[in-house]
Amino acid sequence: MKREMDSDLSKNLMEYENMEKQLEVVLIQKHQLQIQLNEVKHALDELKKANGAVYRSVGSIVMSTTKEEAEHELKERRDLLDVKINAIAKQEEKLRTTVMDSQKKLQERLKPHEE
Repeated sequence: MKREMDSDLSKNLMEYENMEKQLEVVLIQKHQLQIQLNEVKHALDELKKANGAVYRSVGSIVMSTTKEEAEHELKERRDLLDVKINAIAKQEEKLRTTVMDSQKKLQERLKPHEE
């Protein structure tokens, strides 16, 4: 009986650790998306100040484009990043809740072993 409880506890601990790792990965992804969003917003601000020729990077080359076309592409990119950030924020919230619940359950199960 005790061996079965220990095995179950070990399984729960491993699941908890995996969820924590998933949460960490989600947070890193969210941070990277936020950095990209900040770069796009900065590019849009700089584009507003631009007078004359506008260029954009395509792979390893730089191409001439219109200010309007560049602005349109940046706004599309910004909107896409907003959607991704919102989706990953929801995923983060669910994972946080699951991790907290799992942590509480593990703490309750470990209390009798500590006494």
